[in-house]
Amino acid sequence: MTQSRVLILGYGEMGRAMQTLLADRHALFFWDKAPLVGVENSALEIVAAQADFVIFCLPVNPHREIAVLIAPLLNKNCICISIAKGLDEAGRTAAQIFAQVFGAAEISYALLYGPMIAEELQASGPGFAQLACDRSQSYLPVQALFAGSALQLSASSDINGISWSVILKNVYAMAFGISDELGLGDNVRGFLLVSAMRELAAIVQRLGGEAGSVYDLAGLGDLVTTATSEHSHHHALGRKLARGEHSEIRGEGVHTLMMVEKYGIFPRQDYPLFSLLHGIVLANRDPAAAIADFLAAGMFESH
Repeated sequence: MTQSRVLILGYGEMGRAMQTLLADRHALFFWDKAPLVGVENSALEIVAAQADFVIFCLPVNPHREIAVLIAPLLNKNCICISIAKGLDEAGRTAAQIFAQVFGAAEISYALLYGPMIAEELQASGPGFAQLACDRSQSYLPVQALFAGSALQLSASSDINGISWSVILKNVYAMAFGISDELGLGDNVRGFLLVSAMRELAAIVQRLGGEAGSVYDLAGLGDLVTTATSEHSHHHALGRKLARGEHSEIRGEGVHTLMMVEKYGIFPRQDYPLFSLLHGIVLANRDPAAAIADFLAAGMFESH
C-alpha cells in the first residue's frame, strides 16, 4: 500500500479519531489554532503544499478562511475532505464552501458523513460513512486512504443530499433527547423517527438533493446514532431542554435552526417537527406541552 501524506486540520475528538484510523499506514501531519499536546503542530503553509489529502476535522465556520488560505498552496492532485456537519455564519454547508473555493482552484474535494462517533473510533471500534466526491476519479484514492482501517465507506453521488441529511439530523436528534428525558417511551421514539425521516426526505428534496439519500448512512444511520448514543451532544441537549435548562444550549443543530430562520433556507412552518424544535430551542416553548401537541396531531397519511 502506498503511504500518503495526510494533513489533519483540528486535533479535537475527530482529529484524534482520524489519527487512530490512519496513523499505522500513512504519514500524518497536524495543525490546530491551539497548542497541541502529544503531537507536533505543523506549519500550515509548509505541510499543505506537501499533502496528498487534507482532512478538515473542524467546525464548518472556519472552513472558508482556511480553504482560501491553503488553496493556492495545494498540489493539483490533493484531495480535501470535510467531516463537518453544520452551517457557517452565511448559512453555507461545507460542500458549498468547498465548491466555491476548491472548485475555482481545480482542487478535488470530498465529504465523509455517517455514524462516526469519535470515542468509538478512538477505541478502534467500527465506523461507517458515505463518501461523496466532486469528481469520479477521487473515489478510489479516498477509499484507498481508509482501506484497512475500521472505517467502512460507501459511495454516494449526491453531495447535496447527504450534506443536508447529516446537517438536519442534528436538529431532529434533540427531539429524542427531549422524549427520553420526559419518559415518553419506546413507542413515541418510533413515531418520532418516522416523523423525522418524512420531513428530512421532503426538505432534502426541496433543497435539491435526492429524497432517498436520507435513508442511508448520512441520514437514517447517523440520526439513529446521534439520537440514541450516550456520547451524543445533541441527545444530551434535548435532555437539558426537557429539564428546563436553557444555559449552554449550543451545538450544530442549534446553529442550524438559527441559520434556517435567518436566511429563510426553507419555510420551517411546512415541517411540524422541525417547527416544534425551533419553538423549544429558540422560543423557549415548554417541551412537554410542545411534544404533547405534536403527538395529538398524529399522522393522517396512509402508505
